[in-house]
Amino acid sequence: MRPVSTSPSAPSSLRDRARSPTEAELAGIPWLSLLDEADQAMARREIRIAQAEPGDLICRIGRPATFWFGVVEGLLKMSNDASQGPAVTFTGVPPGAWFGEGTLLKREAYRYNIEALRQSAVAGLPVDSFHGLLGRSIAFNRFVLNQLNERLGQFISARETDRLNDPDTRVARNLAALFHPVLYPGVGQLLRITQQELAYLVGLSRQRVNAALKVLQAGGLIRIEYGGLRVLDLQGLRGYGPVNGCE
Repeated sequence: MRPVSTSPSAPSSLRDRARSPTEAELAGIPWLSLLDEADQAMARREIRIAQAEPGDLICRIGRPATFWFGVVEGLLKMSNDASQGPAVTFTGVPPGAWFGEGTLLKREAYRYNIEALRQSAVAGLPVDSFHGLLGRSIAFNRFVLNQLNERLGQFISARETDRLNDPDTRVARNLAALFHPVLYPGVGQLLRITQQELAYLVGLSRQRVNAALKVLQAGGLIRIEYGGLRVLDLQGLRGYGPVNGCE
């Protein structure tokens, strides 16, 4: 008889932790209600929810895409491979977001990492189910097309923001991106985020982010609340900065 191993077991993968979604979780999926009855029933059967712990990688550079992912609760970040050069965070991924459709459409491996910044509930629709919906649902195609169009605009704006040296502007515009009503409908007007998490996303120190948030609050653009930030003027955040005459 083989001896029993006393070494600790490896942590389970996200797939091992997956479960069926609750009705409340399904109700928060923005594209599900757009489908006809048969496709809704299929999607409800196929969607799985997994609890990601801080530091867990939902998507890893070089791995094949097997699911279309959405954030039910929590906060993720999209970044490069820091081992290949300076660490770069492309964007945060708050509740309500669905991402990775471009990679699935091209059936490519991931070119970015998606990492959990805090404990997060992540939904996944298998790649074959995703392509099945694309093949027969006009409403689903429109949703995905709108996602791609909005994300393109978001990344063009992020590229512009990265060229600005003003930290207050960087914080304002990165915050505006996290409150995007189409890409992140689950956020609403209050984003549950810590100043340290925002610092990770913006690429500034927590102290500098704190100073910028106070400036934005004094300008009537946001309100700092316990455990999060409330947007008061989304257009003001989007247009904040020296480019538009604000210092």
